[in-house]
Amino acid sequence: MLVQDIMKTDVITIHPSETIRLALLTVQEHRIRHLPVVDQGGLVGIVTDRDLRDASPSTLERVRDERIMAQPVSSIMTKEVLTAHPRDFVEEAALTLYEYNVGCLPVVRQNRIVGILTRKDILHTLVELMGVTKPSQRVEMTVPDQAGVLAEVTEVFRSHNMNVASVFTYTGEEPDSLHLVFRLETMDARDVVNELDAKGFRVVWPTKDPKDWD
Repeated sequence: MLVQDIMKTDVITIHPSETIRLALLTVQEHRIRHLPVVDQGGLVGIVTDRDLRDASPSTLERVRDERIMAQPVSSIMTKEVLTAHPRDFVEEAALTLYEYNVGCLPVVRQNRIVGILTRKDILHTLVELMGVTKPSQRVEMTVPDQAGVLAEVTEVFRSHNMNVASVFTYTGEEPDSLHLVFRLETMDARDVVNELDAKGFRVVWPTKDPKDWD
């Protein structure tokens, strides 16, 4: 999946010469947290809701703060902006957001902003990819970290005519083991779980406790 598949393309921007007051009104009106600063179509900076809150008027110093609000956005914007390209992989963009602890990445092609990607977009995509937005049953197991195991497990699903809504893996606590986490398009996977157990796979969820099936 590429950034262009999940980015927002209706990007609200502001010119660097516009006032801090206008920027504050813009983020409030559109309920956004990040405002790219664009000059002649090119990205030159970004302003966040936090930047604008820090510059907002104080009731104790109204005259001084009114002058601040009349200053240009360029006076408070961040000029060195982390960006993404439309054809970057989503996981690479997510890593950038995580490692640099930023809330968004303007998406740029040839220095022209064509979209914006936020942490919320990444989280929404993760939820979609995990298959939790539609009725499904979670089945999690620990398997040996070796070739062919995934095929053996999915053959059990096929034999029960069950589609896989999603699958992901993570390293197990035991050496040379993996956790496989599936979302099956069913609300009752007991027969599948019983067969997996009979074939020697260690199913960790759902357990055999009847309460897990309520």
